[in-house]
Amino acid sequence: MIRHARVLPVLALAPLLLTACGSEKAGAPGPSASASAPASAAGPAAAPGTGELASRAQAMGVAPELVYVTEAPGFTLAQQSVGVLGDDGFSATWVDGETNALLRLAVDRGTVTADTCPDQPVGDMSGEHTTCERDGSAWYRTGAGRHEYALPEEGHVVRVSAETDAVSRHVLRAAALAAHRPDAAETDRLLPSAEPAPSTPVERGDLPPFGDGAPDNHVDVGG
Repeated sequence: MIRHARVLPVLALAPLLLTACGSEKAGAPGPSASASAPASAAGPAAAPGTGELASRAQAMGVAPELVYVTEAPGFTLAQQSVGVLGDDGFSATWVDGETNALLRLAVDRGTVTADTCPDQPVGDMSGEHTTCERDGSAWYRTGAGRHEYALPEEGHVVRVSAETDAVSRHVLRAAALAAHRPDAAETDRLLPSAEPAPSTPVERGDLPPFGDGAPDNHVDVGG
């Protein structure tokens, strides 16, 4: 079950045209298309347990191996959306600059099979009916006005979801297949620094610039 991510709210949705692509029903004998994700063009992904990725992820409470990044034409990362999903999962949202449509990337531990797929809600709406279709090695899932692509990995599932009337299935599928482990440059853009921000001393107006620095409690005449 997908759980709420501890993130800040992002922009409102605006409708996009819904299109479709070929797929198979859950339980069909074989996949309809290849769903292998392309490698990142920016460079090799960082090892999950070492380096800057590990330190930044662990500072957030996220398991480094669950940090992924994606891309879609016209969408940019909403930095305030980056956060923890559940116990140690990862969640982030990308926003279309023209329509304000949202693409949500969520990575959490677990798996998706033909037997368990219908019981797992799409998004955060538990109790809603979920339909599942096999699309290559991924699952295309719909429910509660949302649709998502779920890609089972070793011990975790990568999900990319959106409102059905805001993001087309074609765009959603492409974003799901583009999901990958971030390299060093992507990590720097995706995750906040593990180093605490330098604190700035607060200036007090009641401290005189001379003497022992005791507060100035002088009361004016009539005060």
